[in-house]
Amino acid sequence: MPDAAFSADRLRLLLAAALAQSPRPQRLWVAFSGGCDSHVLLHACVELRAGLDLTLSAIHVDHGLHPDSGAWARHCRRVCEQLGVDFQARRAQIERRPGQSLEALARAARRRLFADCLGPGDWLATAQHRDDQAETLLLALLRGSGVHGLAAMPARAALGAGILMRPLLEFAQADLRAYAERHRLSWLEDPSNQDLGFDRNLLRHQIMPVLRQRWPAAATTIARSAAHCAEAAALIDASADEQLPTVAGSRLDTLSAARLSALAPERARILLRRWLAQQGFRPPSLLRLQAILTDVLSARADARPLVAWEGCELRRYRDDLFALLPLPPRPEVELRWDGQQPLQLPMGLGKLSFEGEGEGEGEGEGEGEGEGDDSGRFELSEGPPITLCFGRSGLCCGQSKRPSRPLKKLFQQAAVPSWLRPYVPLLLDAQGELLAVAGVAGCRSGAALDQQLLRLRWEGHPWTRFGCLTELVETKAAGLVVIPSASSSGVKPRHEL
Repeated sequence: MPDAAFSADRLRLLLAAALAQSPRPQRLWVAFSGGCDSHVLLHACVELRAGLDLTLSAIHVDHGLHPDSGAWARHCRRVCEQLGVDFQARRAQIERRPGQSLEALARAARRRLFADCLGPGDWLATAQHRDDQAETLLLALLRGSGVHGLAAMPARAALGAGILMRPLLEFAQADLRAYAERHRLSWLEDPSNQDLGFDRNLLRHQIMPVLRQRWPAAATTIARSAAHCAEAAALIDASADEQLPTVAGSRLDTLSAARLSALAPERARILLRRWLAQQGFRPPSLLRLQAILTDVLSARADARPLVAWEGCELRRYRDDLFALLPLPPRPEVELRWDGQQPLQLPMGLGKLSFEGEGEGEGEGEGEGEGEGDDSGRFELSEGPPITLCFGRSGLCCGQSKRPSRPLKKLFQQAAVPSWLRPYVPLLLDAQGELLAVAGVAGCRSGAALDQQLLRLRWEGHPWTRFGCLTELVETKAAGLVVIPSASSSGVKPRHEL
């Protein structure tokens, strides 16, 4: 790893090499805390701005953890005004629970805010350096991490719709401090960086100095080990990417429990970690990975096994393994809806709306269609509003030309996982009869709907990617029927629970 002093010219070479490997971004964001390292990175990027031919912006995250955090944000804004850089500030919302690491929570909050600000193809540059890399590897080693954890911080990674870059990893902190002093930069000192209650600060102030006394190049050689681990991790990921299609489940983004069970445990763990990483989830601990292999994969087909960790729930339905964001509490509400306007559902469950026959199709086609054409409009007949509820038992769905089916049977035949059923909107008429199961099936229409063809759309819910809940349900005089969406085609339930 080169041991060259930091300069704008050195940064130009690194950025040019990165630009040669990918499409040129329209915007480069710099994560600007106001500290020495991020100020150096921002200042050097300003020096290169004309040659890079892209928009330069800075983003500052106020964690709200220190009384002076507001003053720090104002300092960062002033610096950006002096440098002629677009400045954006974001406030993190951090709620700490017993046993949770404040460092980890702040890091996760920062990452979410950074991801939110990136447009397609944007880059975000952060100022971690070689000493940070060495500390990260040592912390991972003390946690018992595998090669992915020991790879520490990659120089480049996907983040939201853009790319996260760490262009300073080959430079020592002393190099950055020398640049800051040479250019007479003014930076902030966060007093929490001296708090030895934080693991990283303990390593930085008490452990690393001792290591450097005995091994002066300790940070360099430790960071080199991280690079070796990163190469090994990349090879493991490439091998896993080749094998994942062979253990795919019946739905998009799922795995087959039976196929995974047939593998050696170490191979199954590698594939599980890679699958979870591809979907944006943090890997579980070894203990939870083992619980997946022993409890989830071997569970009965009609069981409802669950292994959960921060930000993720791993569930099984039939043979498919699902990785999900934690399910919200079961909705207890009962709503009245006249169907005239879209209905926003509670707890992030999306929205419902009715469409008339032909609405949203063939727009702009044909001749002689003007603003006065009402062929795609509809009105609901007058009468009591529709009742919308969740998780109600004892209901049956009647459809023309087929026997009435209990709601449970309907869900089974549509292969809707049992743990998702309590979140599916149920539409009832004035007599309490089932009109429609959103995204699943329509039932015999009652007094609440007229004879005109209507379409019930459920969109924006968190589980569309699995294809188990179609978007459109149609109603006519004969009843409601499912219009399968492309995402659900080819999914056939193998047995019922």
